[in-house]
Amino acid sequence: MSISTLPPDAGSFISLDEAKIMIARYRAEKENVLALDCKGKDILSICETFNRAEFDYILAQEGCAGLRFYFGMTEELKVKLIAVGVTSDNKDILPSSSVPATGDERTGIVEFGRPCPDYCPDTSLSSNMI
Repeated sequence: MSISTLPPDAGSFISLDEAKIMIARYRAEKENVLALDCKGKDILSICETFNRAEFDYILAQEGCAGLRFYFGMTEELKVKLIAVGVTSDNKDILPSSSVPATGDERTGIVEFGRPCPDYCPDTSLSSNMI
C-alpha cells in the first residue's frame, strides 16, 4: 500500500515498562525471526513513519541533545522502532516507571510508527525496492 500523506496517528507515546518489554522481546527473539516459518509475515519493516510532534516533545526535554532508537518487538513478533531522548553524555532520558501512557500522555518514549509495508511512501530511499 502506498501512502502519499502522513497519517495523523503515525507515532504515539508508550510507557517505560512497555518499552522495556518490547526491547527485551526483540533481544530474545531477534535470531528467531530469521527462521523459515517467519518469512513473508512482514516482521521486518522497510521503514517506519512518525509524526513530528512526538519528536519535538522529546527534543524539547531538558538536557536532550539527540535521539536514540531501540529495536523492540510486538507480541506478534513484528520489529518496531522505539525512540527516546539522549543527553550529551550519552544517557537515555527516561520517565519514572510509574508514568503510564495511553497514547495521549507524553512519556518521552515514542513507538507505534506506521510501518512499510503497509504504509509505504510513493517516493523514498527504498521506493525502487518496494
